[in-house]
Order: sequence, then C-alpha cells, then structure tokens
Amino acid sequence: MTLRLRPVIGLLVAPLPIVALAATPAFAAPQAGVVRGDVLPAVSQAARTGSVAADQRISVAVSLTQRDPAGLHAFLARVTDPASPQYQHYLTVAQFADRFGAAPKDVAAVTGYLAAQGLQVSGVTANRLTVEASGTAAQVAKAFGTSLATYRDGRDGRTFFANTTAPVLPAGIASVVSDVSGLNDYAKYRHFDTAAPHAAAKAPTGLGPTAARSAYNLTSTLSAGYNGAGSTVGLLEFSGYQQSNVAAYDKYFALQTGTPTVVSAGGGTTDLSGQDEVELDIEVVQALAPGATVKVYEAPNSDAGETAIYAKLVSDDVPVISISWGIYEAGETASNRTAVDTDLKEAAAQGQSVFAASGDSGSDDAGNGGTSVDFPAADPWVTGTGGTTLSLSGGAYAKETAWSGSGGGVSSSVATPSYQKPVNSGSYRAVPDVSAVADPASGWAIYTQGAWYEFGGTSAAAPNWAAFAAVYNSEAKAKGKPAFGNANSRIYSLATSTSYGSAFHDVKSGSNGAYSAGTGYDKVTGWGSYNGANFLKAALG
Repeated sequence: MTLRLRPVIGLLVAPLPIVALAATPAFAAPQAGVVRGDVLPAVSQAARTGSVAADQRISVAVSLTQRDPAGLHAFLARVTDPASPQYQHYLTVAQFADRFGAAPKDVAAVTGYLAAQGLQVSGVTANRLTVEASGTAAQVAKAFGTSLATYRDGRDGRTFFANTTAPVLPAGIASVVSDVSGLNDYAKYRHFDTAAPHAAAKAPTGLGPTAARSAYNLTSTLSAGYNGAGSTVGLLEFSGYQQSNVAAYDKYFALQTGTPTVVSAGGGTTDLSGQDEVELDIEVVQALAPGATVKVYEAPNSDAGETAIYAKLVSDDVPVISISWGIYEAGETASNRTAVDTDLKEAAAQGQSVFAASGDSGSDDAGNGGTSVDFPAADPWVTGTGGTTLSLSGGAYAKETAWSGSGGGVSSSVATPSYQKPVNSGSYRAVPDVSAVADPASGWAIYTQGAWYEFGGTSAAAPNWAAFAAVYNSEAKAKGKPAFGNANSRIYSLATSTSYGSAFHDVKSGSNGAYSAGTGYDKVTGWGSYNGANFLKAALG
C-alpha cells in the first residue's frame, strides 16, 4: 500500500528585514564565553537574504547548567537500578531544584544580566534551570553578542531567521549557561502521524477502543476499574487542536472521559496545522485509558518552544508524558540537545514516564540515504517507541510484524546506557525500546477535521504506551505499589526476566530498511508491544 505522509508543520515566517543588526560581539573575547554548539545546522545550507527588523519582538529561553552533574549521574544510576535500595525513591520538583538546580546566585546573575540588557524577564522555572525573557531583536542581538539574519533554505525554500554566530556572554554568565533558544524561528519538529490513502469517511474504519483493548489485553483490566483514573498524561504538542473533534470521537464510541486541559508553554500556539496529530494523541489515550486526566501542553514549533515545553512538563511533574514530534538526531543543535537532556534527566529523577515516537522513515530518519535515528527518542531517559503492523483474528490479537516505517537504528551521539548493555554490545544507544501498532493499514480510526480517517505512524504508538502507563499507575495505586516511574528501568527489568514471553508481544519478523526484527530485542521494534494484563500481573502481582 502506498502511504501518504501528512504534511510537516509549516515554518514561522519572519517579517521582511528593515534594519540590519550589527554582528560585533557585545563583549571583548578575554572577558567573554561562547555558548558552543548553538548555531542552527540549517544555516549552512541556506542563503542569507537580509537582517531581522530591529524592533521585532523575540522571546528567548536560557537554559542553565545543572549543579553537581556527577552527583546526579550517581543518583540516577541508583534510582533506576532494580537491585539498588534506592530504586524508585524519586525526588520531588523542589528536592531536585535544591540538589541539582542552578544555584540561586547563578539564577540571579543571569536574570540580572538579561534585565540590564533591556530584556524583560518573564519567569524562572521551578527547577531553576530555565529563564524566559523577551525583547526586541536589537536588544537580543546585543545581549547575546551575535547578529540575527533572515535566510532561505536551499533544500525546501522555507524562510526563517537565525543567529549567524554562537552566542557570546560575559565569562561569569556563560559558565552557567548551557543553551540559548529563541535565536531562530526554524520550525524543525515533525509529527509522526501517517494517514491511510483514502478519503475522509462519515463512518470509522480501523482500530477502535474495543478492538485495541482486546489486542493489547486490557479488556479485563479496564473492566476491573483500572482505567487510568488518578494518573495524568501530558501530551507534548507544537500545534493546537479542536475539542469538537475529540468530543465527536468520544460520543461515537460512548467513552466516559474528561475534557482535556490545555497548558501553554513559551506563549502557546494558535497554529492548527498539526491538529490531526494532537487529536490522534488525545483519542488514543482516551480509547485505552478513559479515566486518565489528559493535559495538552502546547508551545510554538521552534527551539524556544521546545525548551519551554520540556521545562514546563518536568516542572509540573506530569506522571506520564507522550511525545509525537521529533527531528533527525543531527538536526538538533548540540546545545539544544543538552538542554532537553537536562530536563529529561530531571524527569527520570522524578519518576516521570516519557515515551517518544521513533519516527516514520525507517532506518533513514534524516532522509539522506544513510542510517540515522530520531530525537528525542534517542535520548537515554526517553522510551523510544517504534511501530508494528497489527493482525487480529476474530477481534483478538493474532500477531504483529515490524512496520517498514518504524524508526530505529543506532544513535550517533548517545553512549549505550547501562540498562541496554545486556542486549547492546555496541558503543552507542540503540532505538527503539518498545513498539505498538503504527502501520496505517492496520491503524486507528480517528476523528479529525470533521471526518473519520485511519491513522498510523509511531506517533500512534507513543500515546498507546503512555495510556498503558496510566492504566498501570491506577492499578499500582490501588495495590499500594509504586507507579510505572522511569519507563526504561521498568521495561528492561521486566523484559530481561523470565516474564518476557508473557508480558510482551515479541515481534520477530519484518524490516525497517537497514535492520530486521528478530527474537527478543531488535532495532526495529525494540522489545515489542505490551501484553497488558500479563505485564501488569508480572510487575504488580
């Protein structure tokens, strides 16, 4: 079947240039420090077309360096190790900030510096690791010792603005800053929903709540009252959505669910170009965990939006997080990757379960003919979620095979984490960790834009696993057991035990291009999909 990919989110277009901004650094080199790795890779393949208007308003997010990184590394090793006495003894947001957040004097120094440059500081996150501010382009350029230019990408013609050089800050400030986001408006994050190639329909075709619950062995669990109640799923989104579509889905399938709550980060977004993605995420979660509270975190599709939304999710300590947006690993600047990883380490320390779609381009996430993986699925503190083709027999699970679009392979930057070493002898992290149905040919019936469509993509797999984590949490709470917590710690511990054969659906056939599925862990489907009731019995008794 020929697949029709949904369009990638559009770019935020900068206004026409009016006044050129000086490129002269604001501080002399002997007293200055450079925030390295903070120049957008797309600049090298784009033509400069002018300079940003001096009075254009720009919002920035400044990521601060974590305190005591060695201590955090040691803590994470213990709290995620099932053999450690500290296993799952997670921190609160306040405890994390006190131990690993930036020192109050460093926060004061950064906010004071920004204010002195004429920027308006709008807030500091609860973890004391992100400072949000705004000002004119002229003020921002001066504050960060760079210039802001407009560009046209030679590959796809998109226009954007970006800093021409890495930010330069006074040495005392640069030493506590790991990243400055907002210096470009390049909309880089793709969403991974794939629609089956047929027209919108008046009646649903594809996987509905009843069939999905049966396929993943959740029917008896939900009937027992463990339906996600008491747990919150936070959806990371770079687009808005229309609640009327979600309401129509719930009404058709007679789902008793709460209305999702929108949480804005980085100013939120009014863009609806990715509403099908957002509505897919919501509807999958509500189909499998109708009792869960759903919070839709919305931010602009930019690096500033990225920084703001991750900081908000960890500062709010959302128990379960689902991410259906990403970028090929090398497309993320090194400093952006560090900033996101900083927040994801906090998520692990706080026991948040984070699932991210592994991409829909198979083993070639970058689309350049090589092998590459997607970010943030490649981050070691995220559970990368790949895709399968699901087969049912009489409404019940028959088998799953690897979906050809399932993103997977080997990271180019992340060392093999300790939890993966039993199945990965290489030097770098393998992706994905788990999988679920993603082939649109066996995909979900989704109501969006006023009609029914059949959707797949690994962005259907991530909320599937997130919903299961919420169901797990509701049963765990009832039994007085710990919540799902850091997902890879939970998953790899169970998958490498004698319970693997019953707790998971091992996907043994199929390929994503460079890699093939096989017995046990593989770089196409990870450990496979969950076998709900059996997984819960093995983990919770």
